[in-house]
Amino acid sequence: MEATVPGARPDMVTSVILHQVAAGMRPRYEQWLARIIPVAATFRGHRGVDVIRPPEGSQTYTVAIRFDDLACAQTWFQSRTRQLLIDEVEPLLAQAEQVNTVTGLEFWFDHPKGMGPPRPYKQFLLTLSVIYPLTLLVPLAVRRLIGGLPLLQPAWIERLIVAVIIVSLMTYVIMPRYTRWLAAWLRR
Repeated sequence: MEATVPGARPDMVTSVILHQVAAGMRPRYEQWLARIIPVAATFRGHRGVDVIRPPEGSQTYTVAIRFDDLACAQTWFQSRTRQLLIDEVEPLLAQAEQVNTVTGLEFWFDHPKGMGPPRPYKQFLLTLSVIYPLTLLVPLAVRRLIGGLPLLQPAWIERLIVAVIIVSLMTYVIMPRYTRWLAAWLRR
């Protein structure tokens, strides 16, 4: 596991794991995957796992596992539990797993090795298509919710609350799903 990404904050860690499954081993790999995901969830700081199954003609699984911070991710990656599970899956893989650890918002547009990143205009359009509606809807919802609370009335507090909600939704809810949904378009 790479210890850090230059200039990155050591929190909100996502590790992207690529598994090139050997021919004919997908059913056994899927069984192994169904076992390891709940095990990882028992580790401190675990925030979830996304599995991107191979497109037609490929055998490469992309597994994104998220943790609260770098220390939590390292605890999982260095654990005896994970090592035993990796030892078990290695015969099913055509090559050793590849792990890349990213922090914060970088994961939105992470790409498998050998493939270039999505074109900048596509990253721009995709991000804009999420942020613009959020900047319209979230402030309205916040004003309705805090309308009667005098301590939260200063404009800077309302804007801070709006920013926290938008960034949280982008990072943890919308972008991981949206980029997965539009992955084929992003890679074209």
